[in-house]
Amino acid sequence: MDVTNIDLLKRLCETPGIAGREDLVREVVIEELRPLVDEIRVDPLGNVIGIKRGDGPRVMLAAHMDEIGFFVKHVDDRGFLRLQPVGGFDERTLIAQRVLVHGFAGGVHRGVVQPGAKPIHLLDKSEIKPPKLDDLFVDIGLPSEQVTASVEIGDMVTLDRTLEVVGETVVAKALDDRVSVYAMIEAMRAVRESSAEIVAVATVQEEVGLRGARTAAFDLQPAVAVALDITLAVDIPGAPPEGAVTKLGQGVALKVMDSSHISHPKLLRHLRDLAEANGIPYQLEILPRGGTDAGAMQLAAAGCPAITLSIPTRYVHTVNEMANRADIGATVALLARFLEGAGSRDYGYSTGEASGGGGSTPT
Repeated sequence: MDVTNIDLLKRLCETPGIAGREDLVREVVIEELRPLVDEIRVDPLGNVIGIKRGDGPRVMLAAHMDEIGFFVKHVDDRGFLRLQPVGGFDERTLIAQRVLVHGFAGGVHRGVVQPGAKPIHLLDKSEIKPPKLDDLFVDIGLPSEQVTASVEIGDMVTLDRTLEVVGETVVAKALDDRVSVYAMIEAMRAVRESSAEIVAVATVQEEVGLRGARTAAFDLQPAVAVALDITLAVDIPGAPPEGAVTKLGQGVALKVMDSSHISHPKLLRHLRDLAEANGIPYQLEILPRGGTDAGAMQLAAAGCPAITLSIPTRYVHTVNEMANRADIGATVALLARFLEGAGSRDYGYSTGEASGGGGSTPT
């Protein structure tokens, strides 16, 4: 199992699109998804919805298109830019990074992120402090009058990083969650036959509150929902083994719970059985903090069984997110097998056989 279409993954990760500004990456998704579905549309919030018709239950897949990034929140009289985060960053990783400022006038400007402080040569040891986002600015190397002619408040700023193959992994700025968009598209391509109605949704604004998944699920009202996202792999020096969450190279992660949802136990069991029957490596995941689109889909209308398939990722929400290529391949394989058999199991809860018109609560 491996990434079979590295060019697509590279295009997805390198195409800019923070929450609320997903236009360019949406075009890539539409281009790739269109041949794989019977119908494709974009809803009012900007979600891409691809429908592969079938007579079976409606299965909604969700992988979010938006990446973490910034808006320009201030342009000073010297042409330096201040940043408003859109999604959470590890501020320690931002100093001296290169960024792309997508100006309102149509130009894309390279810039560097620096702290508003004296150079290290001039600092006393007592003055060296951990960086805060409010201390950082962007320098795009232009005179102030040229900056104000091409950049304004609300312009998008993204990290300037390419996807690279590093050993058995891929490293990129936006694996969260473009690697899952990739897995969703490739699983749709790999499905041999399915009676289910498969609705593949590339969602928007996940990083600021699962917004796209919420509106899409309200509209679609799926029978089953599967979110695709990355998860923490804290299998690195400085972290205790019990805090690893997942490990790179150990397979797709089946989420048991996170802050946004508890996966449906019968759906979890189904995916475990499929993985074991097909020799697909997997691991179980409990994420103490953080959520996915499954949290929104699970609560839409009357609710539905939901789960997240996670791709273990090191250095999440930094400029160098890292995922194992075999884990990505395992995610594609398991999702494809699940879609082929969607509707083969009942995920309903039993009503029980309580007598006398009511049950009792153990004490």
